[in-house]
Parts: sequence; C-alpha cells; structure tokens
Amino acid sequence: MTLILEHLNIRKHQKQICQVVLDHFEEQYTAELGDKWTSVRDVLTCPSCWQYAILLNKFSQSAELENTLRVEGYYPAFQGTLPYLPRSLKCYISRTPRRFPAQKHQTGKLKEYYLLNAASVLPVLALEVKDGEDVLDLCAAPGGKSITILQCAYPGQFLCNEYDDLRSRWLKQTMESFIPDPLVNLITVSKLDGRQIGDFKPELYDKVLVDAPCSNDRSWLFSSDTQQAKLRLIQRKELSSLQFQLLSKIFLVDIAKMISELLSSSRNVHRMYIFFFCCCFFLFNL
Repeated sequence: MTLILEHLNIRKHQKQICQVVLDHFEEQYTAELGDKWTSVRDVLTCPSCWQYAILLNKFSQSAELENTLRVEGYYPAFQGTLPYLPRSLKCYISRTPRRFPAQKHQTGKLKEYYLLNAASVLPVLALEVKDGEDVLDLCAAPGGKSITILQCAYPGQFLCNEYDDLRSRWLKQTMESFIPDPLVNLITVSKLDGRQIGDFKPELYDKVLVDAPCSNDRSWLFSSDTQQAKLRLIQRKELSSLQFQLLSKIFLVDIAKMISELLSSSRNVHRMYIFFFCCCFFLFNL
C-alpha cells in the first residue's frame, strides 16, 4: 500500500505534456532545426534538464556548499581561457541532468545559490562588465542575469527594468534574496515599457543587456489549459516584432546620445556595448 501511495504521489507531481503544443513544435522545429530537433525535444520534455546549473552567491559564500557540490560530482561550468571570466563568478554543473533543491526566500537572509541554465550566463560573459560601468538590464525578471552581473563586477549605476507588474515584484524579491542591503540600495528597479525607456531614462549606459521576451516554449509545452495553449501559439508569432522594437529603440537612443555628446563636448564618451539575447534557452545546450 505504501509503495502504491508513493507511486500515485509521484505521478501527481509529474508534469503532463500538452499534445497540442508538442504537435505544433514537431512540425515547426523539424522544419527549422532538422536532425537537431531530436536533441532539443529531449531537453524540452525533461524538466530535470532545466535550471541544471548552480550559480554561487559571492555575497553569501559557503565553503561547505562548494565542497558538497564537488563531492556530488558537480564541476565548474566555465573552464579554460575565456576572454572574460571573473574569479568571483562560480557556476557549477553536473554531467548527469538533475535539479538541485531550490532555496526558499527568507526576509533578511541571503540565499547561497541561484538555479539557472548555464547558457543564461553567456550573455553576461559577452558583456564583460567592469567595476564602475553603468549597466541597464532592460528585461530583467526574474533576475538571474542581473544577479550574474553582480557576481562579476560592481556597476556604477545599475538599472534593472521589468515592465510586467508580477514579474517586477519577482525581480525585487530576487534582488533582496541575493544582494546585501548596502549594495541593493544602489540598484534601481524600474517598471517601464522597454520600447519607451529612452524617453524616461535618457542616460547613456556602458553596457545594455536585452533578454527580450521569448516564447517560453518549455512552460507552454506543459500547459494544463489546452485552449490557453492554443492562444499562446498564436500570440508567439508576434514576439519577433516586439523583440525588434526593443532592440531598435535601445540601439537608436544610445547612438543618438553618443552622436550628440560627440558634437557638443570634447570630453570622453562612454564606450557602449549592446548584447541582444532572445533565443530560447535550449538552443544553447545542443
């Protein structure tokens, strides 16, 4: 009887694939990815492959945790000679797909690690943020890349923006869970439409990260509402237009600002980088 109850409990918590969504993906991605779709599908349909990496929080270091990870077969996700790899950034992965237990949010207590996909760290490494640089994370929620940036460097000004109200609250909680008070007070969390942020925030940033809204295929693949899933499949076609608007608006605002400063001032102009990251997570894990 105990074994039967345990089995039923496991099945109760297992995610069920929405066949309508999977059929759509089969048709679309077979045409777009060819033979690679098989490995992509394996990742999409295996929740244990999601958020498989462990990003350690340098503001709440635990030698015991790091030793435990090594004993359990985890190893540094990024090794060798990379153009930019701060020693303070520690991200671990395992050869066997599995998900480490998540830590709950506790007011006044910092978390020791953040669960994410290792591919999510790549845009931050590409930005090469240095101490004192002004940084804008345009679509910041839930906060993984913002947290990663702060593991790498101490920005001068750091604006984390998220337009969606619910996700904005999620972002604030993430920052409170990982960043100590003296530093978190220097971080600005805004709730502006990214397509209009140049009008409200005309400052020039050294680095801009745009993790644009994506189709979030893995979530909708396990949707329990078939009708809602069908609607989402229609809406996802509009995302490319939104992504382009976000990129073009940020790019044009910064270029105009740079030209204006060059023409009106002899002082040095900030060096500007833009990294546009809107690809689905699993494509980086092929």
